Amino acid sequence: MENEIVIHGDTDLRSKIYTIRGVQVMLDFDLAEIYGYSVKAFNQQVKNNIEKFDSDFRFQLTSCEVKILRSKFLTAKFSNMSRSFPYAFTEQGIYMLMTVLRGDMAIQQSKMLIRLFKGMKDFIIEREHLIGYEEVAKIAFQTAQNTENIAEHSKDIAEIRREIKENMATKADIAQIIEDFSNQEIKKDFLFLNGRSVEADLAYQEIYSQAKNTIFVIDNYIGLKTLVLLKSVPENVKITIFTDNLKKGLHQKEYDDFCKEYPNVVVSFKRSNGIFHDRYIVIDFGRENEIFYHCGASSKDAGSRVCSITTIADNEIYKPLIENLLKNKDLVL
Repeated sequence: MENEIVIHGDTDLRSKIYTIRGVQVMLDFDLAEIYGYSVKAFNQQVKNNIEKFDSDFRFQLTSCEVKILRSKFLTAKFSNMSRSFPYAFTEQGIYMLMTVLRGDMAIQQSKMLIRLFKGMKDFIIEREHLIGYEEVAKIAFQTAQNTENIAEHSKDIAEIRREIKENMATKADIAQIIEDFSNQEIKKDFLFLNGRSVEADLAYQEIYSQAKNTIFVIDNYIGLKTLVLLKSVPENVKITIFTDNLKKGLHQKEYDDFCKEYPNVVVSFKRSNGIFHDRYIVIDFGRENEIFYHCGASSKDAGSRVCSITTIADNEIYKPLIENLLKNKDLVL
C-alpha cells in the first residue's frame, strides 16, 4: 500500500532505508550524516540546486507520515521532527546528490556512490538467500543506467557529464563492488586497533566510549569528521582538541553547525603550538582509568588509508607534555 511505511532492517544502513509512498527512500538527516554535513547545510545545498530535484527525486514527509515514524522509533531524531518535516530522497535523488554536494566532509563524487554500496554490503549478504547474483547484477546495471540518465537530462549537461565521466562510479566500479560483496577478506574504511581490524568509525567509538571525565585529542590536522566521531560521547565528558588547525581544515561555521546539531557534546580547542608531529588520544588524563593512544593518522581521515591505533604502555613519559598543553592558549578557528 502506498500509505504504508516499511522499515528495512534494524541496524546500520539498513535502518536508514524506508519504503514511503511505495518507493524506497532515505531521509535527509541520515544522508546528511553519511556525507558529513549538518542537516541544515545539507538541505541548503539541495535548495541551491533545487531545479535538479523533481518530485520523484525528493519529497517532504507529511504530518501523518512523521507520526507513523515516531510511533515506530522512539528516538531523538524522530521526536525532534516537529521543528520541520524531513525530506525523503528516492534512489534517483540520491544519485543526483553526487552532482551538488560540496565541502570538506563531502567525499568526491566518484567515492560517494561506492561508499553507499559498501554500506549495503551486509544488507545484501544477509539476504543472499532472497537476492541472487543475477538480481544484484541487475541492480548494479540499473544504478549505472540511472546515473547516465541523470547526466542526459540535467541542466548544464556538458559540465555535469564531464564531472560524471571523470569522477563518478562507472559500471566497472560497481561490478567490482558487487564482486567484493562475496569476498569477506576485502575490507574498506577499516583500521587496526591494538592489532585488531576494526571499522574506522567503530574503532573511534570504542575508544571514546571508555571516557568517564575527559577526552584529549592531539592532532594538528582536524576537520568536521573529527567532531562527528565525537557525537556519541556522553554530555558529562569534557572534550578538548589540541591543534593548530593546519590548512584550516575545520571552519567556524562547520563547528557552529555541529554545536546546533549536537548541543550535548561540548568541545573546546587549545593550541598545540607546533610541537607535535604524531597524533594522540588521551582518555581521562590523571585518573585511575587513564589511557593513552598513539594514532597513525588523523581522525578526519579515519579509514581512508591503512593506519594503526595502539595503546601506549608507559604513560608517564607523556604526562609532562600533556600538562604543558593544558597551559596553552585557546584556539580560534
